[in-house]
Amino acid sequence: MTIGHSVRGGGGVNINQGVTIGDNRIIASGSVVTKDIPANVIVAGVPCRVIRPITDADHVGFNAS
Repeated sequence: MTIGHSVRGGGGVNINQGVTIGDNRIIASGSVVTKDIPANVIVAGVPCRVIRPITDADHVGFNAS
């Protein structure tokens, strides 16, 4: 398993062996990640799937330190 930078996951996320999670991804609570996830997306579900890309609007009001 490989996890990149700026990856955020909710509680109860399960990640299978051999999966690559790169940069800038949001994983919803309770998701089961069974395959590699493309960059800059929001994913959720069992099994995990892409919900939508992360946009500039998602950064409004968020102050990463």
